[in-house]
Amino acid sequence: MSTESEIRTPDDDAALISAADPIRSDPSDTQSLEAGGALPFSFERLYSFRFTYIAILVFIMLYVFTIKGLESYLSSYFYRRADQAITITDFDAPVAAKIQSRIHQMVQQSPWVTIGGVEVNPAVIARDGTWIYVGGYTPLAPPQRLDLTELRRDVERLLPATAIISISVPHNALIANAVLVGYAALLIQILWLRNRSVARREAKLLEAAIAERRDAESRAGSIESELESMRLELLNLEPSDPTSIDEVAALRNERRTLEGKLASLESREQELRGRAAKAGELGNEIKALEDLLEEASDDLQEKDEAIHSLEKRLKRVARDADADRSLRVRESEQLGRRYSTLYKNLEVDGRAIHDIVALRDEGSKLKCEEKLKRLNDEAENLSVRRKVGGLPSHLTIFEMGFGSKGRLYYMRGKQRRFRILNVGAKNTQNAALDYLRKL
Repeated sequence: MSTESEIRTPDDDAALISAADPIRSDPSDTQSLEAGGALPFSFERLYSFRFTYIAILVFIMLYVFTIKGLESYLSSYFYRRADQAITITDFDAPVAAKIQSRIHQMVQQSPWVTIGGVEVNPAVIARDGTWIYVGGYTPLAPPQRLDLTELRRDVERLLPATAIISISVPHNALIANAVLVGYAALLIQILWLRNRSVARREAKLLEAAIAERRDAESRAGSIESELESMRLELLNLEPSDPTSIDEVAALRNERRTLEGKLASLESREQELRGRAAKAGELGNEIKALEDLLEEASDDLQEKDEAIHSLEKRLKRVARDADADRSLRVRESEQLGRRYSTLYKNLEVDGRAIHDIVALRDEGSKLKCEEKLKRLNDEAENLSVRRKVGGLPSHLTIFEMGFGSKGRLYYMRGKQRRFRILNVGAKNTQNAALDYLRKL
């Protein structure tokens, strides 16, 4: 056996180990691995949670702005419907009754209200400032005979009318719940796809690390067999040969270096297994989000039941209010017929009749009627409190007191001697003046 031909030099063994161990051959491979898509474990975990938080924030913002956009669209939609409802072209019925019926049908027959749960609160203001429709609707009996003069007067007084629409989409409405469930399903799908992508990437890195470790182990086994053969060859050599002693020392150093590389590969494998466990934690987070959505759905169902009971109570209160309103309307009609029969020299506006009915105090009503009778019978001998100031130049309106705080506003009439415009008190003076300025 020739010593020079069979025993390798330390440089040859180092070259062999470098060729078999890519980690040893290039120390920058770890940095290139991380730069190729695998971040350190702590940064990867932080990045994953940040993506989840941003996705939830975007989900909330999308839901809120979608509801706002839906309210804006519905507002323009109902304003167009209301403008069509208050535009009267055929005058075969009283104008106020026709507008009220159209507005009521627009709200009650809209699928947005009956199915979607949208809250629509319409109001209609006449040309003279009176309310034609606000807060509800009471069907009126059709008149026995259509008075064209009265109808023409109503048209001039009420038209053109102005509609005011208030739109809101409650968060417990069916359409709001549909938007919420749709965005929630999209969020869960995105998080699930994100989790699958992370798990797939981590699995690839783990497989690559395991393959690298197997290659290193096989290479270490081959080097171990070479070392055994070297030991056998050293037994045949003289112990004093300096070349053989240096070669053995170099091989031992290479063995220790290789063992250190194996330890680093084991730590790398543990790190990759930790990343795979993190992918399982993301799945648990998605499960927790699904549980939260289920709890939110149960909470919405409870709120819907509570709102249903409140709606029943509101309907009862609305029926009571409608009954009270109907009683006031009948009382106003009776009072108007009584005044037109008893006081031939007075024109009493509907606003004034409503104000007298609203007094609710019989003593105040009697004192007010006493002033009306004196104004009808002996207007020249009746003292006037003052002429109302602060009004447009074409209006000449006088104020007369009755009782302790009552005030009666009137002016010269066109068909009769005087026209009664408004009845109020000290606390309603500002509202009365605003109404008089609009005449």
